[in-house]
Amino acid sequence: MPQDTANKNLCKHTQDAQTFLATPTRGMAYIHGTATKMTFCIDKAQHPLIIDSGAHCSMVARNYLDNHFPNWENQLLPTKAKNFKSAAGKMTSIGTIIKEIIIPHRK
Repeated sequence: MPQDTANKNLCKHTQDAQTFLATPTRGMAYIHGTATKMTFCIDKAQHPLIIDSGAHCSMVARNYLDNHFPNWENQLLPTKAKNFKSAAGKMTSIGTIIKEIIIPHRK
């Protein structure tokens, strides 16, 4: 379900993720491809992501990295040649970035 969260809080610890407001959004967001969009704690800040539970990794656009992780190019690791496909067509990987993600939850 889509999530509404406040993006101004900083995450300093795993327990901070428990304070996120994670309330499902009413409406038909699933039509717009945001049914699995959630906010996660990455690098001590909140960042929106779309979750694909069947994927072993996630691919994001350069502009997403520029907006959320300004120094992403310094963390770029090489990727083995693989074919990635989406509904929009073939995708080319420029590399791998490994991030620790804290998943917000409620009691």
